[in-house]
Amino acid sequence: MSRKPAKPPVALKARTGAAKTVSASKAALVAAKPVEVVGQTIERALDPLASALKRAALKRADKFSRAFDNPDKAAKADPAKVDKAAMPVSPLAVPFPRMTPVRGVTMATARAGFYKHDREDLLVMAFPEGASCAGVFTRHGVGSAPVDWCKRHLEASKGEGVKALVVNAGCANSFTGRPGADAVRRVASAVGKRFDCRQRDVMVASTGVIGVLLDDARITARLPEAEQRLTEDGWGAAARAIMTTDTFPKGAYAEADIDGTTVRIAGICKGSGMIAPDMATMLAFVATDAAISPGALQALCNLYTRNTFNAVTVDGDRSTNDTLLLFATGQSGAPKISRAGDRRLADFRDKLEGVLMDLAHQLVRDGEGATKFIKITVTGAETAASARKIARSVADSPLVKTAFAGEDANWGRIVMAVGKADEPVDRDSMSVKFGPHWAAQDGLIAASYDEAKMSAYMKNAELEVTVDVGVGRASSTVWTCDLTKRYVEINGDYRS
Repeated sequence: MSRKPAKPPVALKARTGAAKTVSASKAALVAAKPVEVVGQTIERALDPLASALKRAALKRADKFSRAFDNPDKAAKADPAKVDKAAMPVSPLAVPFPRMTPVRGVTMATARAGFYKHDREDLLVMAFPEGASCAGVFTRHGVGSAPVDWCKRHLEASKGEGVKALVVNAGCANSFTGRPGADAVRRVASAVGKRFDCRQRDVMVASTGVIGVLLDDARITARLPEAEQRLTEDGWGAAARAIMTTDTFPKGAYAEADIDGTTVRIAGICKGSGMIAPDMATMLAFVATDAAISPGALQALCNLYTRNTFNAVTVDGDRSTNDTLLLFATGQSGAPKISRAGDRRLADFRDKLEGVLMDLAHQLVRDGEGATKFIKITVTGAETAASARKIARSVADSPLVKTAFAGEDANWGRIVMAVGKADEPVDRDSMSVKFGPHWAAQDGLIAASYDEAKMSAYMKNAELEVTVDVGVGRASSTVWTCDLTKRYVEINGDYRS
């Protein structure tokens, strides 16, 4: 389908720095009759039944939302329940990195009002003509409307020509049926009109409470403001805008060499609970100014997801909204690469994997109520898949995780979790080690076992457990955190 030549949108003017504001007449026109408002008016006129259904669905959603989002009632019981920003920062938190702007990427945040307290909860990102996009999404059986939208349109466009990304926090728009899909379409249509692109060139992501319909008017009403605030240097604000129960913003940055040219890779993510990605509520957005074809970008995305985002777990629960989107603007001046295996991408591949790993680890560090960052490695397995399943069994076990919370080196629980994975193991050859200390060897408590040394080790904030199951040579590593009383408090109060 051919596209008419596009006139330079306001967004591109902001991106080049040529103009921070529009003319007075243009501003008056935007204020008086935004294009998305016109589009919605026409839509309502043409389809009154659809409008009526939307209003009814929103009314039900508002009623449902008020049942658990009464700020006055919550404030009397616990002010922190209203002001999510008041949640104590995880003791495992890491500082937000210094991130140099990625050429061709601009972003802005705004307050759409999905939260009762004062915080920005909307992120808009813009990309130049010719940008590539790749994505990996949840394989959850109840995927969200934004996930369905991105998957369908990335497949249709083959990852070419993506111009914008819109993300909201506070409403997952999952399990919302046709009205939820219509809300996503209206958001993409409004953004497309403002950025002079097709609606399929707009990616959409949401995070928050499942089962509540997205009020898209809250987003479209803020688009003029967001468009005027687009900036190249807004990664920190972007990371904060997409937070839900997160206690700190998460970002990662690296520079790589492609055929003598330096390219930049920057990414943000959100997630704290409901974290056990199977991608393919975790969202991650990574951008580079390298010139990489959509096919190669998708191959890299698939390759490095497995041992990064898919190798972490907080509570063993997968989200309906898990999304990783990777954008390449091609603005660095480096030569365009069409194959993921191209030798010129060697350094880029390493740095990209490092950025994804950094972001994935930060999810675990911000696990709801977490006090321990734990690396679990299984060796001696028959296959890598078997080792991975055993490691996940240990990492997801509530008994194992609560033992870590109590600083108890209960290796018996480790052995229990290994056995319940129903994978080949040799009981009489199995060994368990906490850091440098042996707990068990050859199917028995280790002769060198020292309770005092083990107890001292367990007081560390970062721990390692290695299990050899004695049947082969394959290995796998999973990162997790402990399970504390705070996790129960956070999730017990999540909707109250």
